[in-house]
Amino acid sequence: MAQTAIVTDSNSGITQKKAEELGIFVVPMPFFINGDIFFEDISLTQEQFYQQLSDGADVSTSQPSPGDVMGLWKKILEDNDEICYIPMSSALSASCEVAKALSMDFDGKVHVVDNKRISVTLKQSVFDAIALRESGKTAAQIKKILEKEANESSIYLAVDSLKYLKKGGRITPAAAAIGTVLNIKPVLTIPGGKIDVLTKTRGTKAAKKVILEAIEKDLQNKFAGKNVVLRSAYSGKREESLSWFKECADRFPEFEIEDDCLSLSVACHTGPGVVALTVTKIVDII
Repeated sequence: MAQTAIVTDSNSGITQKKAEELGIFVVPMPFFINGDIFFEDISLTQEQFYQQLSDGADVSTSQPSPGDVMGLWKKILEDNDEICYIPMSSALSASCEVAKALSMDFDGKVHVVDNKRISVTLKQSVFDAIALRESGKTAAQIKKILEKEANESSIYLAVDSLKYLKKGGRITPAAAAIGTVLNIKPVLTIPGGKIDVLTKTRGTKAAKKVILEAIEKDLQNKFAGKNVVLRSAYSGKREESLSWFKECADRFPEFEIEDDCLSLSVACHTGPGVVALTVTKIVDII
């Protein structure tokens, strides 16, 4: 049986330490801060990232260099027969398509998965891949299953400030100014890996209510009868997420809800103070 390595990127929220515990590999995502490059969980911590945002630094996302990705793959293949690479959604970054092109030079040993996920939903894809590998599936089989399951996930998040959506061009400066005065809190969703505005609410309490109702509706319809995992998530200070986690747990007592943090690639576009709730189907192991 082929020795299959599971590789993802730090958009999954999986740290280098956790990756070592899981027996997988994580490509650190690069960020430019005031023109200097930093690598997530290598030279840039969550705390440093949010401090830079708070200080008004010019922060932007980037993608791993082809040389770094290929270098890691070559090193991994010294001890493994093949690689299943699960990067962030192609709808949010060119890194997935670049990886597919790079994989052509590896004689079928690297299989790049695009199951249109990001952050904590991408993390579940990695956990699914590990379970599939342990069941004896090859990298090609894992890729096929994960891509087939691409839409078996929902993520909803409430943005605290319109500043970062304005910076990213998702709303106009005028709309941001008016929205700030009126205390508008957009609720975003990420269908197919692309960030869209689900609705706009007045105040954080109303935004949270929309998220909880959206998840409840999905559980009753889209995910009815399926084995799922719920995760509450946040960006910024962890202590500020505890009340949200409790609110989610109280609303869905029949589920064991995991508490997590949003990946920095999402937070870069949404800013701190974001709360999110996701539901993801766990892949059936056959």
